[in-house]
Amino acid sequence: MDDSRQSAKLLAELSARFSGLPAEAVDEEVDRALELMIGLLGTDRSSFLELLPEDGAIAITHSRARRGVTPAAIPARVAQFPWYHERLGRGETLRFDRLPDELPIDAAAERAYVVELPLLSHVAVPLSVDGRFACALLTGTATSHRSWSAADIEHLEIVGHILANAIHRRKLESELRQTIDEIRRLQGRLEAENTYLQETNGRPVGFEAIAGRSRALREVLAQAAQVAPTSAGVLLLGETGTGKELLARALHATSKRRDRPLIKVNCAALPSSLVESELFGHEKGAFTGAISAKPGRFELADGGTLFLDEIGEIPPEVQVKLLRVLEDGEFERLGGTRSHKVDVRVIAATNRDLDGAIAAGRFRHDLYYRLSAFPIRLPPLRERKEDIPYLVWDLIHRRQDELGRRIERVPESTLQALAHYAWPGNVRELGNVIERALILSSGPVLSIDAAFSDSTGRAEPSDRFEEVERAHFVRVLERCRWRISGAGNAAEVLGLRPSTLRSRLKKLGVARPTALP
Repeated sequence: MDDSRQSAKLLAELSARFSGLPAEAVDEEVDRALELMIGLLGTDRSSFLELLPEDGAIAITHSRARRGVTPAAIPARVAQFPWYHERLGRGETLRFDRLPDELPIDAAAERAYVVELPLLSHVAVPLSVDGRFACALLTGTATSHRSWSAADIEHLEIVGHILANAIHRRKLESELRQTIDEIRRLQGRLEAENTYLQETNGRPVGFEAIAGRSRALREVLAQAAQVAPTSAGVLLLGETGTGKELLARALHATSKRRDRPLIKVNCAALPSSLVESELFGHEKGAFTGAISAKPGRFELADGGTLFLDEIGEIPPEVQVKLLRVLEDGEFERLGGTRSHKVDVRVIAATNRDLDGAIAAGRFRHDLYYRLSAFPIRLPPLRERKEDIPYLVWDLIHRRQDELGRRIERVPESTLQALAHYAWPGNVRELGNVIERALILSSGPVLSIDAAFSDSTGRAEPSDRFEEVERAHFVRVLERCRWRISGAGNAAEVLGLRPSTLRSRLKKLGVARPTALP
């Protein structure tokens, strides 16, 4: 296997192993990754270190070595290395082909350590965490000299970011455990308020806006409650209509930035030619039609939160600029040369397979690792059907006054019918069904369409799902004159992407009547 294929295989394996890794397993996986790096680069020893705030203080947290080679010592704190610390701390990659000869005269402590270890060739790549270079990935040889290629440096940078994100995430989780009493108090309050059988004044924006009590949802809310008070970025994963935007609003509303704006950008809704301008702004004359300077969404969100919905749709040429602002908070407007500095928390969301997009070259792996420091997966409605009664009442309370209705009862048969439907559009589609039901219900009892009310579950579940789904789709399509795309047409009503709806219609054997224009 050539070097490039071996490298790609290693990176794919590390990405998979560190995805969703529990905190207690991080140390073991970091040690394993260091051993894999030794094998890939053909070195003798590899280590991960933290740059401590004290001048020159360095802590080696993990170190592995080939058999017969002594690994670097891992005390709680290593002796002061001021020369080494200063250069890594300002983001300088250090590479030495022949040690100790290449060390300068003012690196006395480093020279003594290299001779004692011993270390003949060495490379160290600094890693940025929360806007500062706080750690580094190292490798080197103890038995022979060697030189370092650009590919070697790139491998270390990519693996280093994976390890740094995992260790940083574990640190965040450790800090967040200290607030567990407050989290439990918050969860208890949310459960008490989230009864869904009482009317509300205005639409809530925090976690109380998220209806349900299923185990799957409670796990999501527990993760969200842990990360909300921090400044860490969050990646929300889940199908269309699962409530990613609602959770993003709740994260912002319960964060320390709640008094500052939450700015939303739907990356899929913007033409690729306008994404950079929308995110970073533009200067006058930057392109045809730019008659004046305009700030971008990052500037509008300064001090607050930026929600990047459908992040998987962002063009590759903009991903580099996005990565920079995530790492150091700096960017230039389109057509400008002056750097702007912002303090923005980014919450991203996608229903796409980003791993597949990375493999296809459509999404940068380093941007993915930066965005996914704290991923949260939102379950589809079919995995939390016990929440449907709560969601139904929540939707009723939100919409009935506006529609001039007063619902007092939802029949059990109606709830069973709703529970037996597959819900490809998830909560968004349920909302559209309940809104239609409110319009159809003239009395105090919620009345839904016959296709749902007849679904009692007596048929085979898979057959019933498709039967109900087919009838529901046809009814919506007829109401929309079989127009799938565009505002107010079938895909929007169902809460689906047009391409998803077309695919589902094909599977269900639903075709547009030939008599229609």
